Amino acid sequence: MTSCGNKQGIGVKLENMDPSAKPGTDFFQYADGGWNAAHPLTDEYARYGSFDKLAEDNREQLKNLIDEIVSTEHEFGTNAQKIADLYNLVMDTVSRNAAGIEPLRPYLEKVAAIKDRSEILPMMTDFDLDGISSGYFGYGLGADMMDSKSNILSIGQGGLTLGEKEYYLDTDEATTAIREAYKKHIVRMFKLFGFSEDVAQQKMQDVLTIETRIAEKTYSGVQQRDVAANYHKMSVEQLKKDYSGIDWQMIFDKVGISDVDVVDVGQPEPIHEVEAILATVPVEMQKSYMEWNLIDANTSRLTTEIDEANFDFYGRIMSGKQEQQPLWKRATSTVSGVLGEAIGQLYVEKHFPPQAKARMDELVKNLQIALGQRIDEQDWMSPETKQRAHEKLDAFYVKIGYPDKWKDYSKLTIDPAKSLFENNIAISHYFVQDMIERKYKKPVDNTEWFMTPQTVNAYYNPTTNEICFPAGILQYPFFDMNADDAFNYGAIGVVIGHEMTHGFDDQGRQFDKEGNFNDWWAEGDADCFNEHAKVIVDHFNGIEVLPGLNANGELCLGENIADHGGLMVAYQAYKNATKDAPLKDEKGLTPDQRFFLAYAGVWAGNVRDEEIRNRTKSDVHSLSRWRVNGTLPHIDAWYDAFGITESDPLYLPKEKRAVIW
Repeated sequence: MTSCGNKQGIGVKLENMDPSAKPGTDFFQYADGGWNAAHPLTDEYARYGSFDKLAEDNREQLKNLIDEIVSTEHEFGTNAQKIADLYNLVMDTVSRNAAGIEPLRPYLEKVAAIKDRSEILPMMTDFDLDGISSGYFGYGLGADMMDSKSNILSIGQGGLTLGEKEYYLDTDEATTAIREAYKKHIVRMFKLFGFSEDVAQQKMQDVLTIETRIAEKTYSGVQQRDVAANYHKMSVEQLKKDYSGIDWQMIFDKVGISDVDVVDVGQPEPIHEVEAILATVPVEMQKSYMEWNLIDANTSRLTTEIDEANFDFYGRIMSGKQEQQPLWKRATSTVSGVLGEAIGQLYVEKHFPPQAKARMDELVKNLQIALGQRIDEQDWMSPETKQRAHEKLDAFYVKIGYPDKWKDYSKLTIDPAKSLFENNIAISHYFVQDMIERKYKKPVDNTEWFMTPQTVNAYYNPTTNEICFPAGILQYPFFDMNADDAFNYGAIGVVIGHEMTHGFDDQGRQFDKEGNFNDWWAEGDADCFNEHAKVIVDHFNGIEVLPGLNANGELCLGENIADHGGLMVAYQAYKNATKDAPLKDEKGLTPDQRFFLAYAGVWAGNVRDEEIRNRTKSDVHSLSRWRVNGTLPHIDAWYDAFGITESDPLYLPKEKRAVIW
């Protein structure tokens, strides 16, 4: 095994650190204090960190590519034409302001004309297919976790504008204040669409009544992490019998999958509650809910005034942002979201050199070897389970940079003669039809990418047992072609190890090498795993992120296990890579210190209190500060690298440190 890379630098930038902080007191501040001070939150951000900085840099690169395309003429139907015209449509606020609310008026009038409850669900389904409104629940095609080579129609909970049930049910002061602000927001938006104060107030009450009923039955974020509890496969006949209050055949006919035979109902209780709502809630109340969904889903496609009013709540109150992103950023993100691989192909050609892909290939192979070694070293796991874990590890499907086959957008039409609103309907129809053509009664395509090449992120997908690292993340501070192994293994190496460990976290470990939900663990080993994982749960549950608000160790368990495992595996791989040619101390830092500083540098960033609260309720990832200060105290090598002792606040006694991978 050879060390990868030409040693031209250490990667770690000393100016990003705060040497006045003590590593054992606040390692996040010690490693990232300089970066955080140099990157204060601007008005458009609720959180700004290394990920966001790199995403900004990528967006600038995408904008330059789009500018080149926009500046020239293109034949209608080409990807370039679609990119240019979609970008221009988002940028054209003059036309949207002139049109006012007229694009949405016919749909509001359709709702107003409803007389009987039998009209509600068919109209909701039409609106959902048009991409202009969501309904009481969601559905889509994806891999069947019990038959991972086949796709299945999944039906799941939905219907909550605020996403998480806690916003409707929690009674603490901060959440109550958000709920009161939400009520005012609903009233304000209805009034902007021409409804009187009294009518708007009544419609707000209708919306809250229905959404609260759904929230009471909705699975929490923690409940949704229980894989088995969110899977209920049945025949369509059984679906129609068990959930007879919903006209499923009507929905399937409208979607274009009339002959569907099996489905998976993720969360039965909220779907049963939808049946009750459809059957018993007065029609006028359900019409208010439908009108609200139409209004809420289309704010960015209508006037600047409506768009800004929407930002007042979701941006300022929910997240603490002070101003919207500039329109060009939102337009660039729209193009990247709709035509992700079309613009991604251009991005890769210009900004992702072949040697970066080759270096990543080597890093991934070295991390796989190291994870195998970590598996072998665990004394809580039986030989039988270790063997199967190796089989799963060897079966990892690795995706780096960009797809081997680019997505075909020939059936998507972007018409510059039509409005942004009208084009968005065409976009929605395209994506629904594309999903059906590719997945309905078709085998799973394991070459499909679930992120675009320009995305600053990575993922593990259990049903295909794959790890994916888009080109967008393979840049500083995650990856540096000119830095030594201490840096790259500490940064992108931990990211690689993190995604690999997801295959063996509390959820991923329940899937076998074929991607099927299957208990491949020897008797007693799963209990040992859960016992070790509980150490992480308890540790994070004890972290106070705001006065009176603690982290949610259960919600973030999978990500925290992956951070822990990523560090352990990457550290082992780094030691393997440098054992024959040990690195030297540089700029007053040992190689091991640089490894952990590189890891911490990935999580540099500032965040507003509103966003801390928001993410603590909804995000399966721990906050950046605690991905450093909460995770590193469980890593023995970190103590040795920085001389952490019992007198340091971050010190954890050996018996309280997690030992998993």
